[in-house]
Amino acid sequence: MPVQPKLASFPAIRGALKFYQIASVITGVGLLLLLAEMILKYTPLHVELFAGGSGGFLWFAGVIAGPDCAWWSLFFPSTNDCEMTSLGDGVNISLAILVVHGWFYVVYLFACFRVWSLMRWRFPRFLLLALGGVVPLLSFFMETRVARDVKSYLSSREAAAASTPTPTETR
Repeated sequence: MPVQPKLASFPAIRGALKFYQIASVITGVGLLLLLAEMILKYTPLHVELFAGGSGGFLWFAGVIAGPDCAWWSLFFPSTNDCEMTSLGDGVNISLAILVVHGWFYVVYLFACFRVWSLMRWRFPRFLLLALGGVVPLLSFFMETRVARDVKSYLSSREAAAASTPTPTETR
């Protein structure tokens, strides 16, 4: 039988679950924005989103793909010298999305680790949680499932603990 969390750690588990839920939604939205940015940049559209500069508040600027760029350059970047040059000025929102998602993925991994370690799950479950930040839409499904599993586990354990008499009640 696997080791179960202690009843004393249930408040910490609830806090970790709330932190995981928030981090999961933010990471999922960031990943969807990153996916949209990559589609805009690496498909024949070749555009990036900019704020400010010569184009106004929010605008798309073209990206010039070098002669060695092909559609597989995204998946095998070491096979050729694909250089992409942005034509925009101002704040590169596409790059900001990339950086913010990358850093927030670290926060998401910490949230996954915290829930996983407090719940004392097996390691493959942690790997599945971690994949939520790199597989589009998976973080939303995992957030729903993890919240349901953890809440039902906590309520069933608390109900079982409430129904068993304490040693002082048996005298």
